[in-house]
Amino acid sequence: MDTLSYKTVAANSKTVDKRWVIADAEGKTLGRFCSEVAQSLRGKNKPSFTPHVDCGDNVIVINAEKITMTGNKMETKEYETFSGYPGGRRVTLAKELLAKKPKDLIERGVRGMLPKNRLGRKIFTNLHVYVGTEHPHAAQKPEKLDI
Repeated sequence: MDTLSYKTVAANSKTVDKRWVIADAEGKTLGRFCSEVAQSLRGKNKPSFTPHVDCGDNVIVINAEKITMTGNKMETKEYETFSGYPGGRRVTLAKELLAKKPKDLIERGVRGMLPKNRLGRKIFTNLHVYVGTEHPHAAQKPEKLDI
């Protein structure tokens, strides 16, 4: 038998192939869209995926204000913040958050799907969410992400 050696190659910060991709949120369902964005941020769609390395792409999300939710989640889903003081709990409905800060809706969804450690916080910095179709990353020549 031929003794070829097949070695598993682990990516590191120097050998990672990071790209810029653009995702359009218009008409997409919030949870399904966020899971695809989180996978691309993490790099799980690449054959060189390594769990302990930031090997994902930089993702630009446009049209954040045009995201949808199924059922009646717009009227019933609640987002909670807590100031740390007694009685400091604030609850906001999804439709109010979409009207005031549509970026936060997508950012909260994606952040919840990333690892809860320092790598997850580093990966989250590769997400750029914008209201409307304009974004300042044209120089990076982003490719379209099919979702």
